[in-house]
Amino acid sequence: MPETPEQLYLRAAKALRMPAVQEWDTFPFDGEMRPRALQPPGEHEVRRSGEGGVDCKACAAPDSDFLWTTERWRLHSLPRPSGLPVILLLQPRAHYGEPGDLPDAMAAELGTLLARIERAVRSIDGVGRVHVCRWGDGSEHLHWWFMARPARFPQLIGSFAAIWDDVLPATPDSIWRDNLALVIRELNRA
Repeated sequence: MPETPEQLYLRAAKALRMPAVQEWDTFPFDGEMRPRALQPPGEHEVRRSGEGGVDCKACAAPDSDFLWTTERWRLHSLPRPSGLPVILLLQPRAHYGEPGDLPDAMAAELGTLLARIERAVRSIDGVGRVHVCRWGDGSEHLHWWFMARPARFPQLIGSFAAIWDDVLPATPDSIWRDNLALVIRELNRA
Protein backbone atom coordinates (compact mmCIF):
# COMPACT_ATOMS: atom_id res chain seq x y z
CA MET A 1 0.00 0.00 0.00
CA PRO A 2 1.40 3.48 -0.86
CA GLU A 3 2.62 5.75 1.91
CA THR A 4 0.41 8.75 2.74
CA PRO A 5 1.97 12.21 3.12
CA GLU A 6 1.31 12.00 6.86
CA GLN A 7 3.06 8.61 7.10
CA LEU A 8 6.04 9.95 5.15
CA TYR A 9 6.25 12.93 7.51
CA LEU A 10 6.15 10.74 10.63
CA ARG A 11 8.84 8.46 9.22
CA ALA A 12 11.14 11.20 7.89
CA ALA A 13 10.81 14.37 10.00
CA LYS A 14 13.22 13.20 12.73
CA ALA A 15 15.44 11.18 10.40
CA LEU A 16 16.65 13.77 7.87
CA ARG A 17 20.20 13.35 6.70
CA MET A 18 22.66 15.61 5.00
CA PRO A 19 23.89 14.05 1.77
CA ALA A 20 27.62 14.33 1.15
CA VAL A 21 27.08 17.09 -1.39
CA GLN A 22 30.05 19.08 -0.08
CA GLU A 23 32.20 16.27 -1.52
CA TRP A 24 30.63 16.59 -4.97
CA ASP A 25 32.61 18.65 -7.46
CA THR A 26 29.33 20.01 -8.82
CA PHE A 27 28.01 21.38 -5.51
CA PRO A 28 28.13 25.19 -5.74
CA PHE A 29 28.58 26.01 -2.02
CA ASP A 30 31.28 25.63 0.63
CA GLY A 31 30.90 25.46 4.36
CA GLU A 32 28.84 23.57 6.85
CA MET A 33 25.24 22.95 5.93
CA ARG A 34 22.31 21.12 7.42
CA PRO A 35 18.86 20.23 6.12
CA ARG A 36 15.95 22.44 7.09
CA ALA A 37 13.29 20.93 9.28
CA LEU A 38 10.69 19.03 7.27
CA GLN A 39 7.34 20.76 7.61
CA PRO A 40 4.23 18.58 8.01
CA PRO A 41 2.10 18.08 4.89
CA GLY A 42 -0.60 20.62 4.17
CA GLU A 43 -4.29 19.90 3.88
CA HIS A 44 -4.10 20.09 0.06
CA GLU A 45 -1.70 20.85 -2.76
CA VAL A 46 -0.59 24.49 -3.02
CA ARG A 47 -2.57 26.34 -5.67
CA ARG A 48 -0.55 27.01 -8.80
CA SER A 49 -0.68 30.18 -10.85
CA GLY A 50 -3.26 29.93 -13.65
CA GLU A 51 -4.90 26.84 -12.20
CA GLY A 52 -7.74 25.58 -14.33
CA GLY A 53 -6.82 28.17 -16.95
CA VAL A 54 -8.15 30.98 -14.72
CA ASP A 55 -6.01 34.13 -14.85
CA CYS A 56 -3.30 32.17 -16.66
CA LYS A 57 -0.55 34.58 -17.72
CA ALA A 58 0.76 32.10 -20.30
CA CYS A 59 -2.65 31.78 -21.97
CA ALA A 60 -3.12 35.56 -22.01
CA ALA A 61 0.34 36.38 -23.41
CA PRO A 62 0.41 37.55 -27.03
CA ASP A 63 2.63 35.81 -29.57
CA SER A 64 4.83 38.93 -29.58
CA ASP A 65 6.05 37.87 -26.10
CA PHE A 66 7.53 34.70 -27.60
CA LEU A 67 10.69 34.07 -29.59
CA TRP A 68 9.22 31.34 -31.78
CA THR A 69 5.74 29.96 -32.29
CA THR A 70 3.91 27.25 -34.19
CA GLU A 71 0.24 26.47 -34.49
CA ARG A 72 0.26 24.58 -31.17
CA TRP A 73 3.48 25.60 -29.35
CA ARG A 74 5.30 28.72 -28.17
CA LEU A 75 8.90 29.23 -27.02
CA HIS A 76 10.15 32.07 -24.85
CA SER A 77 13.21 33.05 -22.85
CA LEU A 78 13.60 34.44 -19.39
CA PRO A 79 13.01 38.21 -19.43
CA ARG A 80 16.70 38.97 -18.90
CA PRO A 81 20.03 37.14 -19.02
CA SER A 82 20.95 34.80 -16.20
CA GLY A 83 24.14 32.91 -15.37
CA LEU A 84 23.81 30.19 -18.01
CA PRO A 85 24.25 31.08 -21.71
CA VAL A 86 20.51 30.80 -22.37
CA ILE A 87 17.38 29.38 -20.77
CA LEU A 88 14.23 28.80 -22.84
CA LEU A 89 10.76 27.55 -21.99
CA LEU A 90 8.46 25.65 -24.35
CA GLN A 91 4.73 25.58 -23.70
CA PRO A 92 1.61 24.56 -25.58
CA ARG A 93 -0.71 27.35 -26.72
CA ALA A 94 -3.67 25.60 -25.13
CA HIS A 95 -3.85 25.23 -21.38
CA TYR A 96 -2.73 21.80 -20.18
CA GLY A 97 -1.57 21.17 -16.62
CA GLU A 98 0.40 17.94 -16.84
CA PRO A 99 2.23 16.05 -19.61
CA GLY A 100 -0.35 13.25 -19.35
CA ASP A 101 -3.10 15.76 -20.19
CA LEU A 102 -1.75 16.29 -23.72
CA PRO A 103 -3.65 14.59 -26.55
CA ASP A 104 -1.57 11.80 -28.05
CA ALA A 105 -0.86 13.73 -31.28
CA MET A 106 0.53 16.68 -29.32
CA ALA A 107 2.54 14.39 -27.06
CA ALA A 108 4.12 12.82 -30.15
CA GLU A 109 4.80 16.26 -31.63
CA LEU A 110 6.35 17.29 -28.31
CA GLY A 111 9.02 14.61 -28.60
CA THR A 112 10.13 16.02 -31.95
CA LEU A 113 10.05 19.60 -30.63
CA LEU A 114 12.12 18.74 -27.55
CA ALA A 115 14.81 17.28 -29.83
CA ARG A 116 14.68 20.20 -32.30
CA ILE A 117 14.96 22.84 -29.60
CA GLU A 118 17.70 20.94 -27.75
CA ARG A 119 19.71 20.74 -31.01
CA ALA A 120 19.16 24.45 -31.67
CA VAL A 121 20.34 25.42 -28.18
CA ARG A 122 23.30 23.02 -28.41
CA SER A 123 24.36 24.76 -31.64
CA ILE A 124 25.47 27.78 -29.60
CA ASP A 125 29.27 27.78 -29.52
CA GLY A 126 30.47 27.05 -26.00
CA VAL A 127 27.43 25.06 -24.88
CA GLY A 128 28.35 21.61 -23.62
CA ARG A 129 24.93 20.16 -22.83
CA VAL A 130 21.31 21.22 -22.74
CA HIS A 131 19.29 20.12 -19.74
CA VAL A 132 15.65 19.61 -20.68
CA CYS A 133 13.59 19.75 -17.50
CA ARG A 134 10.04 19.99 -16.30
CA TRP A 135 8.98 21.52 -13.02
CA GLY A 136 5.32 22.27 -12.64
CA ASP A 137 4.81 23.55 -9.11
CA GLY A 138 4.70 27.30 -9.79
CA SER A 139 2.51 27.63 -12.85
CA GLU A 140 -0.08 25.13 -13.97
CA HIS A 141 0.39 25.96 -17.67
CA LEU A 142 2.54 23.09 -18.94
CA HIS A 143 6.11 24.06 -19.80
CA TRP A 144 9.58 22.56 -20.35
CA TRP A 145 12.88 24.24 -19.53
CA PHE A 146 15.93 24.17 -21.80
CA MET A 147 19.02 25.12 -19.79
CA ALA A 148 22.23 25.58 -21.76
CA ARG A 149 25.21 24.40 -19.70
CA PRO A 150 28.58 25.92 -20.62
CA ALA A 151 31.10 23.47 -22.07
CA ARG A 152 34.14 22.21 -20.20
CA PHE A 153 33.03 23.23 -16.69
CA PRO A 154 32.84 19.97 -14.72
CA GLN A 155 31.44 21.84 -11.69
CA LEU A 156 28.36 22.85 -13.69
CA ILE A 157 27.27 19.38 -14.79
CA GLY A 158 24.10 17.70 -13.61
CA SER A 159 21.15 18.93 -11.64
CA PHE A 160 23.09 21.67 -9.85
CA ALA A 161 23.32 23.58 -13.17
CA ALA A 162 19.98 25.17 -12.23
CA ILE A 163 21.50 26.48 -9.00
CA TRP A 164 24.72 27.55 -10.71
CA ASP A 165 22.49 29.65 -12.98
CA ASP A 166 21.67 31.77 -9.91
CA VAL A 167 25.27 31.76 -8.62
CA LEU A 168 27.07 32.78 -11.83
CA PRO A 169 26.99 36.43 -12.93
CA ALA A 170 24.52 37.19 -15.70
CA THR A 171 25.58 36.53 -19.27
CA PRO A 172 26.33 39.89 -20.94
CA ASP A 173 23.21 41.17 -22.68
CA SER A 174 24.75 41.31 -26.18
CA ILE A 175 25.99 37.70 -25.93
CA TRP A 176 22.62 36.55 -24.55
CA ARG A 177 20.76 38.24 -27.43
CA ASP A 178 23.13 36.67 -29.96
CA ASN A 179 22.53 33.24 -28.36
CA LEU A 180 18.76 33.69 -28.62
CA ALA A 181 19.05 34.80 -32.26
CA LEU A 182 21.14 31.74 -33.10
CA VAL A 183 18.56 29.41 -31.55
CA ILE A 184 15.73 31.02 -33.51
CA ARG A 185 17.75 30.93 -36.75
CA GLU A 186 18.39 27.20 -36.20
CA LEU A 187 14.71 26.51 -35.47
CA ASN A 188 13.61 28.40 -38.57
CA ARG A 189 15.98 26.37 -40.77
CA ALA A 190 14.38 23.07 -39.80
